[in-house]
Amino acid sequence: MTEGTVWHLPIARTHHLSASAGVLSFVGGAGDFDTAGRIRNPGDLDRQIEGAMANVAEALATEACTLDDVVRLKAHHTAERDDWEVIAAMARFFKAEPMPVISTVPEPLQPFSGQTIQIQAIAQRGWRTHSDVRAVPRPVPPRRQALLGGRTVTGGLRAGEFIAVANRTAEDAEGAVRHPDDAVAQSHFIMEKHAETLAALGASLQDCVKMEGYYLGTTHQDWAPPAKARMSHFREPGPVATVVPCHRLNPKEALTKVEVMAMRELRNGHDKYIPREDHWPERVWDWMFPTPYRQAIGLRSTVWLGGQVPAAPYENKGRTVLNGQLIPQTRFTMSYIEDLLRPFGRSPADLKLMVCYFKSTGTEAETVAFVKTLADCLGGALPPMTLVPKLTVASEESVEIWGVAQG
Repeated sequence: MTEGTVWHLPIARTHHLSASAGVLSFVGGAGDFDTAGRIRNPGDLDRQIEGAMANVAEALATEACTLDDVVRLKAHHTAERDDWEVIAAMARFFKAEPMPVISTVPEPLQPFSGQTIQIQAIAQRGWRTHSDVRAVPRPVPPRRQALLGGRTVTGGLRAGEFIAVANRTAEDAEGAVRHPDDAVAQSHFIMEKHAETLAALGASLQDCVKMEGYYLGTTHQDWAPPAKARMSHFREPGPVATVVPCHRLNPKEALTKVEVMAMRELRNGHDKYIPREDHWPERVWDWMFPTPYRQAIGLRSTVWLGGQVPAAPYENKGRTVLNGQLIPQTRFTMSYIEDLLRPFGRSPADLKLMVCYFKSTGTEAETVAFVKTLADCLGGALPPMTLVPKLTVASEESVEIWGVAQG
């Protein structure tokens, strides 16, 4: 979708703005782009939110969805605003109750010049008319409640079988961060809150299909202790996972932020676990210590991928290949995605969403070169993409990519 009157990213490669897998429809990182791929309101967050939301709605219409069909909304923003200000700014585009789950991540960089926000959406057509709709409120700190005008913010939402839980830090209901100097304790606090939210939706952490998180720091020593804390809340087989460094969080005492998505069925009035198809080709890397996570799982006509990195194949030593070289590492990482999809009878061409974290100094030229490499690896039209440039991905790794494919 790169011609005519439809907005598009400022890249030369053919790319889809929206796509569907199973009952879910995806929009990648929608920004305030016009039909020429230019940001309409450079540097203006509020006007860019308005333009980006209009573009989300336009992209969803292609999949016969509207904003009322959105279950999960996620914003990567570059602005001196706290989470609640950004959530409130996006919530006003959703008049029906419950509003979708809204996750936010503050970022130092954006993929394209003048951009301050990109918004990703997961929708399910007509979910509000389904018999099984459940929502769990998210407590808004008293000092931020005026931003929402008394509206209830959704912390977890179940739309039939699909469940989304908003990302959160260890902020409590009063707005204070628990365990301000302890990333491990914060991780346990977050996972316990997610477990409570899922339980209220008739599910558990074992129903999760995807965990995505962020942590302050860049080293293995920064990552490993909270990683072990998070994974202790799952048993095998767990979800696929993606966790990358971040450079700031709100509130400022927060050291990590985590969100989950899950699937669970309702059968004859009882909530039931949905079995998954699970493939892990021998070539694809493993973690340095035992984890309950998987690399690719399939269910309900979707295939969910864990965050793929340029780790050395056939081992679990934590080594990377092609150290620090973004373009070669991207090609190598895409080969893992091809390996993972093959046992499901799928290929990268079946991806309906790609979420890409890549090392950058923040120039648009770096984004364009990165996307060119993705396009070369896919060999056809690019799927909806969320492109997140990072000052650091992890140690010698320059890229981490996950996605959802048609199953």
